[in-house]
Amino acid sequence: MNIGFVGLGRMGANMARRLKDRGFHVTTLFDVDRTTTTSLAAELSAAACPTLGDVTAGADVIFTVVSDDAAMRSIFSGDDNLLANAAGKLFINCATISPQVHMEVEQLASGVGAETLEACMASSITQAREGSLYLMCAGREEAFRRAEPLLNELSSSLRFLGKTGEAAKVKALVNMVMNINTAGLAEGLGLGHALGLDLTMLREVFSQTGAASRVVQTDAEDMQNRDHATFFSAAHASKDSGIALALAEAAGLDLPLARATKDQYERMTREGLGELDKSGIAELTFPDRHAKRS
Repeated sequence: MNIGFVGLGRMGANMARRLKDRGFHVTTLFDVDRTTTTSLAAELSAAACPTLGDVTAGADVIFTVVSDDAAMRSIFSGDDNLLANAAGKLFINCATISPQVHMEVEQLASGVGAETLEACMASSITQAREGSLYLMCAGREEAFRRAEPLLNELSSSLRFLGKTGEAAKVKALVNMVMNINTAGLAEGLGLGHALGLDLTMLREVFSQTGAASRVVQTDAEDMQNRDHATFFSAAHASKDSGIALALAEAAGLDLPLARATKDQYERMTREGLGELDKSGIAELTFPDRHAKRS
């Protein structure tokens, strides 16, 4: 089958590279950054499409990896969109967006005889390149079965969760809890530093006790060393926590920890730190760090 990609950031580009390496035909590419599109197209011997309609015309399956609800709505219902001549095509939508938008896109695609599948990712850039993503899928089971050979090449763990919107709900909760854990870790290490504790020792103790979490493995050393190379940005952390809080509001729940964490990531964005990795929240919790960085 011929495969297209829309959204060629860190995740989308590395997913395309992985599929190319595994012998699949990656044929059409599109990104709002034309330089990114042409560069990756040259690398993968694919077409750098000038329009979204061209992506669909040259592919049977199209992956979308865009930034937010507005971007997703735009690529499926804007003046230039993916649904022209889309009958029989399958759109695998990997962005972390609101469940409602996934449902809207499914309806739009169904109206022209196309299929959609959520494939929400709980992994980072390295896993995208290596084909070891954790993928949570939702939609029509027939669409999932059609996509399964491709998704197996991209993932080490593949779950089908049911109807459209369900994967987006689970992904929102995954990121909400991850963000809370990251903020808590930053506060613990920041306080440890203020108390004059050895942070390498403290990280080891955290990892061996009830303070352990996945972010201790992935972020603690980076917080200590101020290495905030971006795998998952603070701006995206704020956006994703906002999706979870909107779901909570609709369910009639108050989530004070999630709200406080979102406030911290919003503060990072206001202070010009939004493009740092989420580990950069430590810049707000270690004494004098942000002042020194500024």
